[in-house]
Amino acid sequence: MVQISNDDEPKRRGRPRAYDPQAALLRAMDAFWKSGYSGTSLDDLSAATGMNRPSLYAAFGDKRSLYLKALAHYWQVALGAMHADLAEDRPLADSLMRAYEGALAIYFSGEDRARGCFVVSTAVTEAVEDAEIREGLMTGFLAFDADFEARFRAAQRNGELRDDADPAALAVIATGVMHTIAIRARSGATRAALEELARKAVRALCG
Repeated sequence: MVQISNDDEPKRRGRPRAYDPQAALLRAMDAFWKSGYSGTSLDDLSAATGMNRPSLYAAFGDKRSLYLKALAHYWQVALGAMHADLAEDRPLADSLMRAYEGALAIYFSGEDRARGCFVVSTAVTEAVEDAEIREGLMTGFLAFDADFEARFRAAQRNGELRDDADPAALAVIATGVMHTIAIRARSGATRAALEELARKAVRALCG
């Protein structure tokens, strides 16, 4: 957000404008989310953030650096929300469903259409050629797995899961369900249909 200086203040030649870095990052993330990394130009990012190219470079570095910052922010928010949803103070099925419902709220947060998961929609393609994006992608997926696994292990200790259940394998499956929901949301599936898919997945995971 541009901060407009007071008209009574003396004008200084070349005085830089001040921007809200967090707001600019979120707007840049929205631009990447809509068009993907390759499909988002510097002009698109400039228009989305309200910052000219020199200001973008000064604040975030090049396009790739800005994308990596957006990716890190998304992981931080998504993982924080899921960690809270998987709290152990409710039954396992309720915890899992809250996690999927929270994900659906993100996937259907686009103004005109469902946009799915930022990571799945933008990072998967770029990860093939970019080692740093690939590493960030896998780090986030493993963090999802770890949160799910911890919740399944707690459920096993509490008698909600059979003793012969494999929490690590269930965690990978639970993460996979989340990605499936994200892809289907972006592909046009209705929220109601995906909520039903999530409920069936939860029943299978808790079986």
